[in-house]
Amino acid sequence: MQANDVRVLKGAAVPTLIVGLLAALVAVFTTGAKGALGAGIGLLLVAAFFTVGLFVVSWAGRVSPMAMMTAAVVGYVVKVLAIMAMLNAFDGTTAFDSRVFALSVIACTLAWTVGEMRGFMKLKMLYVEPEAKVPGQGPS
Repeated sequence: MQANDVRVLKGAAVPTLIVGLLAALVAVFTTGAKGALGAGIGLLLVAAFFTVGLFVVSWAGRVSPMAMMTAAVVGYVVKVLAIMAMLNAFDGTTAFDSRVFALSVIACTLAWTVGEMRGFMKLKMLYVEPEAKVPGQGPS
């Protein structure tokens, strides 16, 4: 993983952790320990899925831009389907509050997405090579 990817990961993980901990704190006062457990599990689920996704896209980016785009799109679809399956699987559970779990997953996903976008915007990466030679232009 490159230094840029680590900065993006940190930029997404920190706000997600804050939102997840706030969700657990609110849940413990509103729904009790089961709500806090649901919020904690939601935070862990989002953090795990999106961290793995970032690692896969980072690895694919070293292979080729086409592989990176494919990994990003396939990873997005897999994450959405997996999160939907988890929400559906835990729908009637009594071990923790499934409503708090679902709300925590939504809030943490939004926090991760905003943090990741902000992290990418702050990178200031060049998308063109400044010294690139274009065939047919200028002296060779």
